[in-house]
Amino acid sequence: MNSYLKQALIEAKEGIQKQEGGPFGAVIVYNNKIIAAAHNEVLVNHDPTAHAEINAIRKASAILKTHDLKDCVIYSTCEPCPMCLAAIIWANIKTVYYGCSKKDASLIGFRDEDIYEYLKGHKKMVDLKQIDYEECLKVMQEYQNKQGKIY
Repeated sequence: MNSYLKQALIEAKEGIQKQEGGPFGAVIVYNNKIIAAAHNEVLVNHDPTAHAEINAIRKASAILKTHDLKDCVIYSTCEPCPMCLAAIIWANIKTVYYGCSKKDASLIGFRDEDIYEYLKGHKKMVDLKQIDYEECLKVMQEYQNKQGKIY
């Protein structure tokens, strides 16, 4: 078994044992060394974004003191949900190794596949309604005019 994924599994099992969240664990590797390990903490933190991958990204970013994790690799016990996949992309992580698939997560009751279907336009889950465009655009332009950092 892959040693990095093994550590992610240890994290997942810890989260299950502590009843902190779902059966998910993740580790981030930098220079062939685990620099961050985390598990799902949705239940304990009452935070729907406290997925293992996002928690690991937050830890790795704090340790490396950067939002750009381009030199890192992530190992996860499950294929990332759309939110986690987006966070991985925002963090510039280019390689993801995972154990179970989104279908496996769906089979035990998680909604990953539903969200992927929504993103494809095949399922309705939320109404997106644009309002107050002009006022919001002014803030965007202000950031651009101040040459705010793009990440």
